[in-house]
Amino acid sequence: MSISHAPPGSPETDIPETSHPDAAEPTAPGPVPDLDLDLEPIVPSSSRRTHVPRWLRRTTGPVLLLALWQLLSSTGVLTADVLASPGRIAQVAGDLISDGSLTSAMTTSLQRVAGGLLLGALIGTGLALVSGLFRIGEDIVDAPVQMLRTVPFVGLIPLFIIWFGIGEAPKIAIITLGVTFPLYLNVYAGIRGVDAQLIEAGESLGLSRWGLVRHVILPGALPGAMTGLRYSLGISWLALVFAEQVNADSGIGFLMVQARDFLRTDVIVVCLIVYAFLGLLADFVVRSLERLLLQWRPTFTGR
Repeated sequence: MSISHAPPGSPETDIPETSHPDAAEPTAPGPVPDLDLDLEPIVPSSSRRTHVPRWLRRTTGPVLLLALWQLLSSTGVLTADVLASPGRIAQVAGDLISDGSLTSAMTTSLQRVAGGLLLGALIGTGLALVSGLFRIGEDIVDAPVQMLRTVPFVGLIPLFIIWFGIGEAPKIAIITLGVTFPLYLNVYAGIRGVDAQLIEAGESLGLSRWGLVRHVILPGALPGAMTGLRYSLGISWLALVFAEQVNADSGIGFLMVQARDFLRTDVIVVCLIVYAFLGLLADFVVRSLERLLLQWRPTFTGR
């Protein structure tokens, strides 16, 4: 083999080609066979998915549960003494509505919840503002609140009866106590969870202390406050159940006590459904309020 060395920068270099004895001669590419493949266009899975309205998906679970309940009642697995059938409960609910007893009981219970919720919201939010905005307020307020919230509010019923008698006052006091602590904890956590960089940015823009509280701290604590309000509403209905079973002569709890004495499981279930419906309605109101007040906050809504 001879290699001629070309000077650097030469456009050509005389390098002879070498071939292997076993190398095959290159062949021209042949025609590509016509493959008749019935291929469907690729469609994203999201476009193939059947769109089902969300309200229909959310009602599927309760409807299936109701169908199972009716099936067990029809086959005799659930007797009327243990749990009345959905048909019987619907009939009893119609009777209670027609004679006005259920409507009157709902009105009384709503008034009690509204009074207790208003007082509990004022007390819990006020204590959270004092404890969250001022260090001296935290030193004075937070420790007693943390001690009191560990005491079961149901255990204070006898004491409330001694203090306030057997009228409406102890019932509203029980609801107020149950509402106060969830709101306090969530509002306090929301205030202390505000980003410190936002505080520094507000100070650099010349905001006063009240301006920081109004434009930075309170809007930052609002999501926590709404969460506390939703939780407090659930606690308020739970407290109402206990409050209306103590020397009550009206309300949904009073109907449940009467039904218990006469072993009327159908009336008891009607009252429980009313409690659940009112709780769901209250939660819907708070969700609507969240969408109105927290439009500035982007959230993940699920996939």
